[in-house]
Amino acid sequence: MDLYAASMFGESPLTRAEREMLAVVVSARNACNYCLEHHSTALNHYWNNEDRVRKLAADFRSAGLSSKEVSLCALAEMTAVDPSKCGGVIAEVRALGVSDREIHDAVNVAAYFNYVNRIVLSLGVDLESEGPGGYKY
Repeated sequence: MDLYAASMFGESPLTRAEREMLAVVVSARNACNYCLEHHSTALNHYWNNEDRVRKLAADFRSAGLSSKEVSLCALAEMTAVDPSKCGGVIAEVRALGVSDREIHDAVNVAAYFNYVNRIVLSLGVDLESEGPGGYKY
């Protein structure tokens, strides 16, 4: 929980919305419905656009993101698909002017959700019957 709190709420050049965006991309890629639902709800708190959040989960390239956001999502997705190939994506992200700290924090968030998605999926954690609501932002 300390790593979660630091990753999602700690000091970072990434906004809270950007971190939730990365959580959605990784959780969608890993087909982790529990995390996808919770973090889609959290992201919608910032975006206030459910259609855009759904598009992000389906294909982040279709969600009307900035070039920086697309590159960060590509990095997050690569951590789920083949982390050994992140170097090429990092070079592309860096070419857009994204700082090393932003890259580090994005990889940390993505890696954390890859880890948690696997725990949730392995243990068969189901979404609460009342849905993901109830979290206070």
